Amino acid sequence: MASVTSSRPYHIIIFGATGFTGQFVVEEVARCAAESPGGGSLKWAVAGRSRQRLEEVLKQAAGRLSMPELRTDIEIIVADVSIEESLAIMCQQGLVILNCVGPYRFYGEPVVKACIANGAHYIDICGEPQFLERMQLEYHTKALDRGVYVIGSCGFDSIPADLGILYTQRQFKGTLTAVESFLKISSGSEGMSGHDATWQSAVYGFADSGSLRQLRKKFGHKPLPVVGAKVKKRGFMFFSKEIGQYAIPFMGSDPSVVKRTQRFLHEEEQQSPVQYSAYVGVGGLFSVVKLLCGGLLFWFMVKFSLGRKLLTMFPSFFSFGLFTKSGPTMKQIEDTCFSLTFFGEGYSEGTDPTQGQPNAKICTQVIGAGKTATTFFCLIYICLPPFLKHYPTFFLSVWLIHRGGVYTPGAAFHKTSLIDHLHNHSIKFSVRNYQ
Repeated sequence: MASVTSSRPYHIIIFGATGFTGQFVVEEVARCAAESPGGGSLKWAVAGRSRQRLEEVLKQAAGRLSMPELRTDIEIIVADVSIEESLAIMCQQGLVILNCVGPYRFYGEPVVKACIANGAHYIDICGEPQFLERMQLEYHTKALDRGVYVIGSCGFDSIPADLGILYTQRQFKGTLTAVESFLKISSGSEGMSGHDATWQSAVYGFADSGSLRQLRKKFGHKPLPVVGAKVKKRGFMFFSKEIGQYAIPFMGSDPSVVKRTQRFLHEEEQQSPVQYSAYVGVGGLFSVVKLLCGGLLFWFMVKFSLGRKLLTMFPSFFSFGLFTKSGPTMKQIEDTCFSLTFFGEGYSEGTDPTQGQPNAKICTQVIGAGKTATTFFCLIYICLPPFLKHYPTFFLSVWLIHRGGVYTPGAAFHKTSLIDHLHNHSIKFSVRNYQ
């Protein structure tokens, strides 16, 4: 297993530190390391294609945090996804690589490959199901053999959903059989905005959706058993009484990640799997009209190379301002919050789930505000605790369960205290009254 030695001087290397998300990761790592007991022992570095831009990122972070030492104490590593040797050199220097370079379908695999080959653990904030599942298919055995952990989707996609389901299962008194989740995102006076990289991921993900279906066939998985009553799928658009607005199926990675976790827990831990459906609120009638118009245009354009080119060239125009090249402003980030509400049903303790309809319900919620609603938050709080508590090795508690491999957050951390840790850092998990 990889260890921090004189030949591997850094606990964490932030790859893609000059990107939109990477810049925030730099600030959060610096802030958390400085504020937490033992943070001074955390050795970290930044990496990317341009030394000049990396220097500028550290300079800006030093100014915002009033930490001038960042300009001199934090090392810079020049690495490029198109240059295999540079990735190898980077991975040989770090115990954990935080990969912030997306879209991952274009730039993620070389980093995963380099991490496995050079004994560095890998974490990303990917929300692209095709990339995440393909990495599991092609690299799980290789990572397992090398004792390396590859853990994707450790950000807003899909920590709240994946750990939210685990939390709901733990709070339910009996056998939980099905859960529907509803995501609501609220913004301040300046509205909300997404970054161009997320938009690009959506464009190319929809365009290549057929490949995802073919990929899943290659796993050869048997269908997960349906325990209890089978949940009926809702329509493409419906008015949700649960959240008081119109909703559509959530198109991100949450359903994929949760299902992979449930499969792992069923096969490895013999736990009863939970049926899961994810939805997102879209607002009132005016929002519905915009969504229908924009959605039809999007669906048509992604089918053609010219359409995809136009979509990626002018994200703000085709998304009605929801996605921009520059991404959200700091004010938008600070004013944005999310709530992910889980409505579950199952069978109370002592009730046979093979007999009759579910007789018990539960409602739980995961809430985040400000920066906790952005994609980088969960990634930071996964990585730092082991070092700040002076653990001798990364993911010590995980190593007691696995010996490397490609995992979802829920599969990797289901026996750790990560939910409690996130709860203590502004992502709140709670049980609600079932209305």
